[in-house]
Amino acid sequence: MSKSVLIVDDANTIRQLLSMTLRNAGYNVVEACDGQDGLTKLNGNSVNMIVTDLNMPVMNGIEFIKAVKSLPHFKFVPIVMLTTESEESKKREGQAAGAKAWIIKPFKPETIIAVVKKIIG
Repeated sequence: MSKSVLIVDDANTIRQLLSMTLRNAGYNVVEACDGQDGLTKLNGNSVNMIVTDLNMPVMNGIEFIKAVKSLPHFKFVPIVMLTTESEESKKREGQAAGAKAWIIKPFKPETIIAVVKKIIG
């Protein structure tokens, strides 16, 4: 059974690129356009990993991570932040919220695959 990844990003092009990259590598993908949509998509879905943007409308990535980590069923699901932000303070804030890794946009598809494989196989 293939593993599932939830992608949360307000940029449609990023979601499409990530989805195509991960699907081609054999992963199932669920897409969400912001943190609130991401929480909705988690309801009834089982995911092995989450990749989220930081700067999004409605609910940003940090708020989303905190909300996910407060849910008993998803508390230990690894979350990777994929963002244009590279400030150390933002990285620390993401790590404190529960982000396992931080990838800077623009990214190479092979980088995403390597990170996902390292984290969930």
